[in-house]
Amino acid sequence: MGVVMLVCLVMLVLQVGGWVVLNQMHGAKYAHFRHMKLEGLRLQRLSVPFVHMIHASRATHRLPLLMFKLQRSVQKLYGMRNSGEKTMLFLAEMLGYGYMMAAGGAIISLLMGGDATGLVLGLGLGILVPIALIKDLHGKVQKRDQQILMELPELLSKMMLLVGAGETVQRALLHCVERKGADTEHPLYRELRQTVAEWESGFSFQQAFEHLSKRCGIQEMTVFTTTVLLNMRRGGSDFVMALRELSQTLWGKRTSISRTRGEQASSKLVFPMALILLTVIVLVGAPALMMMNM
Repeated sequence: MGVVMLVCLVMLVLQVGGWVVLNQMHGAKYAHFRHMKLEGLRLQRLSVPFVHMIHASRATHRLPLLMFKLQRSVQKLYGMRNSGEKTMLFLAEMLGYGYMMAAGGAIISLLMGGDATGLVLGLGLGILVPIALIKDLHGKVQKRDQQILMELPELLSKMMLLVGAGETVQRALLHCVERKGADTEHPLYRELRQTVAEWESGFSFQQAFEHLSKRCGIQEMTVFTTTVLLNMRRGGSDFVMALRELSQTLWGKRTSISRTRGEQASSKLVFPMALILLTVIVLVGAPALMMMNM
């Protein structure tokens, strides 16, 4: 038996055996992680041993900057409630993918008769896949922030019309949320529905708006909530004027985001268009070359 095959066998035994043992020992302690609602996770039912590994290694204390960034992203996407445990579950998902990639690489090496290529490939993927998960998470957060920023000027325009027509700020905001309906999954209106639910359950309007600013976590929303809270008592033309000034700034940012998205879409089309052009050249040029050779 070669060295590579021996290493692969030992790895598989330790990985599979370790997972089974940890699952038996700590399954009851971390059982609630299996039932926690977190969209996009594929290995949640296998997460208990990985959660224990993260706790035992104190990884969250050793990597505070990474933990802070991940938790902030998780809070934006999945809410503030149980955000620490949700972040731990996401870390367990990352560790699980790395674990499975390494095990898969070891199996491939065994099937190839001891060739180290499979093991190296598995270990490489075990590093790259968790990094890709982090990048995907941050990409989702960026998309969410852009969606909020794109919709915020529309909300401001509606509120200006309603307040100018005599509605109170609370009624204007409630009317905007109700017009969108409870089924919309747009991140801005999802957060606004929670804000409405908070002040209807006993929170003051100021507290509910401060919570809205924290949940959204973008500068433009902070400016919006601050502007509303500072000017809502004035009402009428003063409030509309303050919103109009903010609206002009936000429309400019919306235009900038739209332009950036258009440039990104154009750059993504370059490679497919080059392939199509190459295919057309081959289809047109090949018959001509064949005729010349004849």
